[in-house]
Amino acid sequence: MRKLIAGNWKMHGLCSDLAQIHAVAEALGNATGPVAADVLICPPATLLSGAVDAARGTSLMIGGQDCHAVSDGQYTGEISAEMLTDIGCSHVIIGHSERRVQHGETDRVAAEKALAAARAGLVPIICIGESLDEREAGQALYTLATQLEGSLPPDLRNGQFVLAYEPVWAIGTGVPAENDQIAEVHAMLRERLVGLCGPRGDDIAILYGGSMKPDNAADILGLDHVNGGLIGGASLKAESFLAILAAA
Repeated sequence: MRKLIAGNWKMHGLCSDLAQIHAVAEALGNATGPVAADVLICPPATLLSGAVDAARGTSLMIGGQDCHAVSDGQYTGEISAEMLTDIGCSHVIIGHSERRVQHGETDRVAAEKALAAARAGLVPIICIGESLDEREAGQALYTLATQLEGSLPPDLRNGQFVLAYEPVWAIGTGVPAENDQIAEVHAMLRERLVGLCGPRGDDIAILYGGSMKPDNAADILGLDHVNGGLIGGASLKAESFLAILAAA
């Protein structure tokens, strides 16, 4: 399975920062051989058009950070999946923990948005993750299994999607989960995916997100069932993002 190295810029980036996307696109375009991983950057909505232009003609893909569950309507400030497709996006992040915590998004909302993404021809990256309290209470695996089943609509189980495991307590802290914790979770998620999706569950990419950086990427990406990374802060600069790509 090809690894997917995906950058989530969150609420970072002005027009001047499109230079970083240009640099990544240029590096991919100038590669002397085949790039061994798929590469995606999800900038804020204000930069999507410029990012798509910067990536044009290269293997760099551009995605959105969220979408609404319906295609159009009176939803001030929202962006539909169809709008993301129209501008040239290939993926969209669904159910990120910051959306769940800060905006009260539930598994049901994530499932509705995932279906909307698929309807529009996007690949949803469905995020799940446990809190520190849930981890310390020994409830991490139960919480993750529950989130996975609730956030993955039955109609999408035969479709195309990516799963991202992001322990809430590791996001943006600079402290990733221990390798044995990551391996345990990803093995459980693989088993659950096979149970939910049948044999094709073995072919669904499971990304790790949570303080992945150039100095730990090779170790994390080398773990069983870790099929890529959803990278936050280290994706904001082309140099560090390309270093993680090199590790893949």
